[in-house]
Amino acid sequence: MPSWDSYRAEAKARGALAMEVFVAVSTPVAPPEEIRAVLPDHLAYIGSLEAQGALMMAGPLSDETGMEMQSMGMLVLRAATMQAAHDLAAQDPMHLTGCRSFTLRRWLINEGSLSVTVGLSGRTIELR
Repeated sequence: MPSWDSYRAEAKARGALAMEVFVAVSTPVAPPEEIRAVLPDHLAYIGSLEAQGALMMAGPLSDETGMEMQSMGMLVLRAATMQAAHDLAAQDPMHLTGCRSFTLRRWLINEGSLSVTVGLSGRTIELR
């Protein structure tokens, strides 16, 4: 397999988007009541990352059946380096308090689509 940087250069050369972001998958390690207690601070931190432009997307993940909530989450972060992304994820109160641990990976976005509809008179925004 080629190095990450080589692959990214190849993808960009062939016309792919080759947009690098970082994905942190956050896994619970504390009891649910401890996780719930940290949730307000976690959500405030996520809001601050969004306001800074460092957060692309975030939200909870289901279990493997798609039917149950397990307090897992995923953050898609914008950062200049893997270390900078790690630092952002590590400062999440869920991780600082030990309620969750996380893994971090680079993600190269090459394909896909995103649609945004803005309703001016109704002041609505729809994301698809």
